[in-house]
Amino acid sequence: MYSGEVGRAWLFLGVSALFEVAWIASLKNMSGGSRALPLAGYLVSGLGAAVFLSLAMKVIPMGTAYAVWMGVSVVGALVLDAVAYGERWSTLRVACALLILAGTCGLRLASAR
Repeated sequence: MYSGEVGRAWLFLGVSALFEVAWIASLKNMSGGSRALPLAGYLVSGLGAAVFLSLAMKVIPMGTAYAVWMGVSVVGALVLDAVAYGERWSTLRVACALLILAGTCGLRLASAR
C-alpha cells in the first residue's frame, strides 16, 4: 500500500461524509417521499455515501472508517442545521462538536501508525 492510495482512501471517506450530510438534509426535506427532488437527492446521496465509504474501507480499517465517517457526518449535519435551518448554537453544542472532531482526528492519527 502506497501513500497515494492511503490519501485517496481518506479523500473518499471525506466525500462519503459529504454525501451523508446531503442525504440527511434530503431526508429532512422529503415530506414522507411525496416531493420528487428531495427523494431523488435522497437516493443519489445515499448511494454516493455507501459507494465512497466502501471504497475508503478497502484501505482504512472498517471501525476507523465508520467512526470517522459518522463523526464528520454528525458535525456536518450540525453545521448545516445551524446555517440552513436556523438551529441555535450554544457553547455546549460547540464544545461537543469539537470533541467529536477531536476524536475523529485522533482516530485518523492512530490509523497512520
